[in-house]
Amino acid sequence: MPAADLDIATRGAGLYEITSLVARAVADSGVDEGVAVVFVRHTSASLLIQENADPSVQRDLLAFFEGLAPESGGWEHASEGPDDMPAHLRAALTHTSEVIPVAGGRLLLGTWQGLYLFEHRRAPHTRRVHVRILADR
Repeated sequence: MPAADLDIATRGAGLYEITSLVARAVADSGVDEGVAVVFVRHTSASLLIQENADPSVQRDLLAFFEGLAPESGGWEHASEGPDDMPAHLRAALTHTSEVIPVAGGRLLLGTWQGLYLFEHRRAPHTRRVHVRILADR
């Protein structure tokens, strides 16, 4: 089973498109038909498949999650800073993994779909994303 680990450097909270990195891992695997399982190995970041054409979608998503889990929420867990518990909440409401079909050696995403690492912390981080490509037999 081909696999790749991707280190994604973030500049702080935001959506970082990683579609091309995962697509490269799929192409390098030589798998023609199957699935790509993508997993982020952190509790304060997540993965999203979302529109990649209009940047206002990303801005609105960020605003929505900031309102849903604000830093000013009075959270008990604050030992790592005021943005840590909201980051955990946002990660809990999204996904730590995505499964994407592979057909013809390519990710089978829709025309306007992209895969994003969703960084929930304000400070820059390096996030580890594991990609495992499973071939149909």
